[in-house]
Amino acid sequence: MTDITAKILEASKNKDITVVGIDGLGGAGKSTISETLCNELEDNDINTILLHIDNLIHPRAVRYNPAYPQWQCYYDLQWRFDHFTKVINELKAGKTCSVELYDKDNDSYFTEDYAAAGKTVIVVEGIFLQRKEYAGVFDYMVYIDIPEEERLTRVLKRDTYIGNEQEIRDKYENRYFPAERRYFAEYAPDKNADFVVR
Repeated sequence: MTDITAKILEASKNKDITVVGIDGLGGAGKSTISETLCNELEDNDINTILLHIDNLIHPRAVRYNPAYPQWQCYYDLQWRFDHFTKVINELKAGKTCSVELYDKDNDSYFTEDYAAAGKTVIVVEGIFLQRKEYAGVFDYMVYIDIPEEERLTRVLKRDTYIGNEQEIRDKYENRYFPAERRYFAEYAPDKNADFVVR
């Protein structure tokens, strides 16, 4: 069992539904850690729901608004904060929730129904999870703290859909990294999380 799983089991022992954030910047390994956490929780007879913040975003015309610099589009215009909060509140209330998920290939949405069944941990993985827009949503927050240089090495191998190596570097330097630096400076996620993975 990983240290994260042990921490979540402890944090959730007196709750029927627990919402856990796996926060971290691009290329930190959030998806891998979240999937491992869900598998280990299921092995301990706890139901899980895994949500990806990247599936809860605005369409391309909104998040690539030419009136704003790229980093600001990513930081302020990308995320459907209200929809996400509605989803979590409905799940915590024990309701079946129809979640609008983004289809990247078609720049459109499809819906999937989610519902908590018995003792459940809702695992949310994504970036910027400690922003004020999510205040009160999470019961426990994990932050994965990986240096920018190492994350860049990872995304150069991973994000080939963007283009060649220079195109990937350019997108990260113009869009992602400035927004991430703003988040880190504004929210100190490594200091405010309940548990930090380094």
